[in-house]
Amino acid sequence: MKSTVETLSPTRVRLAIEVPFVELEPSLKKAYREIASQVSIPGFRRGKVPAAVIDQRVGRGTVLNEAVQEAIPENILAAVREHDVKTLGRPEVEITEFNDGDALKFTAEVDVRPEITLPDLSAVEVTVDELQIDEGDIDTQVASLRERFATLKTVERAAQEGDFVQLDLAATVDGEEVPGGSATNISHEVGSKQLLPGLDEVLVGLSAGDATTFQTQLVGGDFAGREADVSVTVRTVKEKELPPLDDDFAQLASEFDTLDELRGDLRERVGKSKKVEQIYAARDRALEQMVAAADVPAPEGVVREEVEHRKQAMVDQLERIGASLEEYLASEEKTEEQIDAELKDAATEGVKIQLLLDTLADAEQVQVSDDEFGHEIVHRAQRAGMAPQQYYDQLVRSGAAGAVFGDVRRGKALAMVMERIKITDSAGNPISLDELRAASDEEHDHQHDHEH
Repeated sequence: MKSTVETLSPTRVRLAIEVPFVELEPSLKKAYREIASQVSIPGFRRGKVPAAVIDQRVGRGTVLNEAVQEAIPENILAAVREHDVKTLGRPEVEITEFNDGDALKFTAEVDVRPEITLPDLSAVEVTVDELQIDEGDIDTQVASLRERFATLKTVERAAQEGDFVQLDLAATVDGEEVPGGSATNISHEVGSKQLLPGLDEVLVGLSAGDATTFQTQLVGGDFAGREADVSVTVRTVKEKELPPLDDDFAQLASEFDTLDELRGDLRERVGKSKKVEQIYAARDRALEQMVAAADVPAPEGVVREEVEHRKQAMVDQLERIGASLEEYLASEEKTEEQIDAELKDAATEGVKIQLLLDTLADAEQVQVSDDEFGHEIVHRAQRAGMAPQQYYDQLVRSGAAGAVFGDVRRGKALAMVMERIKITDSAGNPISLDELRAASDEEHDHQHDHEH
């Protein structure tokens, strides 16, 4: 095998590979064996069909094609090793010349890891917002807690925004009932916009026993996009009653005896939450600054694959909640092109950050221990609701174990970034490493909760 490498851009190369026909013999023999085991030809036992008969019945061209498909990846790998090319993503292969008995000539274009000059971490300085907790933040937390302990009381008056109503709904299109368009005795908060567009507007002013009709555009089902006539009947109107804000409420809603103690605890929780936000902001700004300073290029093929992966994940997630991409686009008032552009921007930034952290991990010789890798596998298996061994076996089968290992290594490189950079708040106060570590623990818990 002979090969040359041509640099197309800082992130892409073209390998030109020539394989003498004699080197294709092992692949050719394997192709004959596999085809012989698959075809059934009268007079011959399966797997014992001579090559000449396969050429006659199946075609020499089919055998050659299978042998070439087998030989190409092996020869790409050999050329990559010979030229020490750090490949990313899948190669695009084009066969330039191949005839029976002659050398196979082909090219393989593939994205490569660009050479990145890392900035000095100790020179990276980021500023985050000063941690400020005002009483309004605590009031919001108390109000949220108070909402959870609200009670509903039936009232003999017309519904207003914020009331809860029990109602019946029935939707028809041109007099025909909409499948799944009827509901009986459901509870709905007036003004929450949780049900059909237009419903909240007609509910205001209706009392128990009142009925009316309105029109709405359906977003899902067989009649998606059609105007439906919806009849709505109010059964009861209930008013939300909030508990009085006193020490009794503190005892009802928490383990504290007084409202002051409860507010003090909430103040501490808000502070921790804001510290986590500071760390997220510091991390994002540091990475953004470093990517810009290193002028990291983004390999197009890798970005394209990442966009496809993210879009498929989005579609899968929507399907899990019974929605489609079309419905999501309609609710967000965006076109598919806009979503694709947003995904491309996010993927481009994500790929640049990965390349930067990989380069840093190499430069610092970051190692991942079996324990660290195992911990990540256990964590991901829990999220997927699988046994760790089963999850790991699946990863190995799909060839994704290396990607998880890379994620752990990049995570360690990122932790190194956070330890070495200088972080101050907008008031000029340095944020200490101890605070950083404490908040990082909070961040991990926060991430863990968020993932669940």
